Amino acid sequence: MQLQPVILSGGSGTRLWPLSREFYPKQFLPLGGHDTLLQATLQRLDGLQTEHPHRGIALAAPLVVCNEAHRFLVAEQFRSLRGQPGGILLEPMGRNTAPALTLAAHYAGQGGHDPILLVMPADHLVQDEVAFRRAIACACAKALAGGVVTLGVVPQRPETGYGYLERGLEEPSSTPDGMAMFQLDRFVEKPDQPTAQGYLESGRFYWNAGLFILRASVWLRLITHFRPEIARACERAWQEGTQEGLFWCANRDAFAGCPADSIDYAVMEPLTTADRAVSTGDAAYVLPLDAGWSDVGAWSALWEIRDKDAQGNVVEGDVFVHAATDNLLISQHRLVAAVGVRDLVVVETPDAVLVMDKAQAQEVKAVIQYLQREGRPESRTHRCVHRPWGNFEPIDQGPRYQVKRLTVNPGEALSLQMHHHRAEHWVVVSGTAQVTCEDRVFLLAENQSTYIPIGARHRLENPGVIPLEIIEVQSGAYLGEDDIKRFHDHYQRPTQTAAAPAGGEQQDAKAK
Repeated sequence: MQLQPVILSGGSGTRLWPLSREFYPKQFLPLGGHDTLLQATLQRLDGLQTEHPHRGIALAAPLVVCNEAHRFLVAEQFRSLRGQPGGILLEPMGRNTAPALTLAAHYAGQGGHDPILLVMPADHLVQDEVAFRRAIACACAKALAGGVVTLGVVPQRPETGYGYLERGLEEPSSTPDGMAMFQLDRFVEKPDQPTAQGYLESGRFYWNAGLFILRASVWLRLITHFRPEIARACERAWQEGTQEGLFWCANRDAFAGCPADSIDYAVMEPLTTADRAVSTGDAAYVLPLDAGWSDVGAWSALWEIRDKDAQGNVVEGDVFVHAATDNLLISQHRLVAAVGVRDLVVVETPDAVLVMDKAQAQEVKAVIQYLQREGRPESRTHRCVHRPWGNFEPIDQGPRYQVKRLTVNPGEALSLQMHHHRAEHWVVVSGTAQVTCEDRVFLLAENQSTYIPIGARHRLENPGVIPLEIIEVQSGAYLGEDDIKRFHDHYQRPTQTAAAPAGGEQQDAKAK
């Protein structure tokens, strides 16, 4: 029997804007330390089998379910850890967690297998990883027998931003590790303050962390019973999906017709109603988890978990503080000075600055709504745009010209491509570049440059062992990123983007 980790990485993390954005959400950010939240989730599994061995249960390589726009970001996270995923499952569009888990259950159940699924969000933090692994190991025994187990976080305060789980009777048989497990009586929506205080005082309620342990066949049976329309759409998306190297892609048309719903609403809440035993024969359980968990769901939550100075300030980057207390101050691009202020969140990035009362952390959604309403790119992308080969960042632009800084990772290459409306000048700042321009292939060292004419087939590669940095000066009638025709691409991206106009407004960066 396999224990199959399933990491759900479809969230956009908008409550942590401006660091987290649609095309680079919080699971790819190092918010809790050196590693990103996704990397921390992957590494949290280390030691599970050696610390808590279960006879006949082997830990499989993780499956990650993510938006197809993030596939290269996920692959890069594994590469940085020198690990390999069991699979990266791509959703053509977001449909919430129930369809995502259904696709993962089909994928994990190939070849007649029926593993235990360990379902985890990609963007949470756990401080006591030993306690976390102990709880997972205890839940496996119940899941192996066909039970559905969720981990309920022992609440530390009357939190109104989380859903809650109410426990029922304690299971008469203890877990293999002696931990108490309870029947799961019900899911509760986010409460108001007095209700949350009552939950805390009762001792019967836990925070809903979105952590589930159950067999793949059990999930498929439950989703078919409670939400047959989701089950049908996902089965078709699975049957008509395609494998492309590391990536498995759900069929776009089939998945587009799938209703959006969460694991909680689609299955877990109906499963905890009074007639659950009659309807499915399955039972749901909650195992308390006391492991320093946080969903890092708002700036106030990040302030709570980060190390602070003597005045209670969390400081990151180029920050000066004087007579200021209990603030979260992050600078990415320039000096931030905080004098005589208290309980503020100040987050500075190259293209946006957020200043907010820490107590109003949930209201950052008003900023996102404004940006989306106005069609502004700051809700979707950073100035630094990530690509599978590295990244690029605009430096300056004006009529008929644009300047960018390109960073190409060791061993990576841009596509073999051409542009109809612009020429490019490349200057090597550091590293070694291998350049293809029509039928010529040559090397450029630091401080050397070359010119790519309009219409010329060209490619930029990094054959070295350190990052290659290039200053690119574009000039021409149209400088949009959709003015590109690819002839060959290592990353299997489309060979032809939408046709670029001869003039007009520049498009969002999306090709390269």
